[in-house]
Amino acid sequence: MTPASRKVAVVGVALSDCGRVDDATPYALHAQAARRALADAGLDRAVVDGLASAGLGTLAPVEVAEYLGLRPTWVDSTSVGGSTWEVMAAHAADAIARGHANAVLLVYGSTARADIKAGRRTGNLSFGSRGPLQFEVPYGHTLIAKYAMAARRHMIEHGTTVEQLAEVAVQARANAALNPEAMFRDPITVDDVLSGPMIADPFTKLQCCIRSDGGAAVLLATEEFVRDCRTAPVWILGTGEHVSHAAMSEWPDFTTGPAAVSGRLAFERAGVRPQEIDFAEIYDAFTYMTLVTLEDLGFCEKGEGGAFVEKGRLLVRGGELPVNTDGGGLSAQHPGMRGLFLLVEAVRQLRGEGGERQVRGRDGELPRLGVASATGGWFCSSGTVVLGRD
Repeated sequence: MTPASRKVAVVGVALSDCGRVDDATPYALHAQAARRALADAGLDRAVVDGLASAGLGTLAPVEVAEYLGLRPTWVDSTSVGGSTWEVMAAHAADAIARGHANAVLLVYGSTARADIKAGRRTGNLSFGSRGPLQFEVPYGHTLIAKYAMAARRHMIEHGTTVEQLAEVAVQARANAALNPEAMFRDPITVDDVLSGPMIADPFTKLQCCIRSDGGAAVLLATEEFVRDCRTAPVWILGTGEHVSHAAMSEWPDFTTGPAAVSGRLAFERAGVRPQEIDFAEIYDAFTYMTLVTLEDLGFCEKGEGGAFVEKGRLLVRGGELPVNTDGGGLSAQHPGMRGLFLLVEAVRQLRGEGGERQVRGRDGELPRLGVASATGGWFCSSGTVVLGRD
């Protein structure tokens, strides 16, 4: 067996304490998630020879490694916004397949909510307002407004309605109601969503991601380690990544995101079609992101996303394609960069650990294929990972 032929599995996943965490630092959340992921895998910290980390503020990978007591010989600090973790997973899988690492820990932690509560504005305060992008800011082209503009373009071109966008939030909350770890679990209706405070037209408050604290960790390892793990392996079948633009003026089509490229690559490399996927974990900083990513990944045709999300299609219970089975960033947790949480939830579903929110495959058994697709910036980057079980 040559190094380039080694299969790669996710062997451990975990969340740190999430939601409202007032008595922990980001480093502590990194450590808590990492310890839990290693315990989940049943492996010792000594086997970890690769580290991938990035985050808001000044948490450099070298500092995270030291805090965790690691001395990695492979490291990745790629930072492309919310899609960072799917892109890092792709890099880690490639490194393991080629023998450059054996076990890579992806880890993240943030006290985004607690920092705001305490008056500590430690995030990327200049995000999207420096360099060439500074010329868009005077015209109101800030982060939320950019997503809102894209959503409005989709509404104009394809007839997507505010009620259809609201359905994404309603179904995410219904899934969150089945998740004891979700921050918000009370049911909401389309009327609740549309009657809320307007944040950036057409987005009302409940169409925007929540702000929480929390961390996550995912451990990838070579197939040789699988026999020593306490959990069933979830295999990395295919990955794709794409960076499309930074300035809105360089985005050729507001109704198509970079997942159209990353998704195509991931499905081609995995040798599967979107129609074979049992569930999808999609980055949902805003409701429109879910809708357009479903189109971009090929679950429906371009322009049909509005109709696709109607009639409970995204629900864990009774949905044709359960999406964001934990409640997503709209209801479960969103500590600044949520991409790693998508991978954790996808693995839990494939291992049958979803509890009340467990998805069933087409044969009524556990799902066999899932996809995690994350978007960064304002549709500036995308990473997609196709995962499967034996």
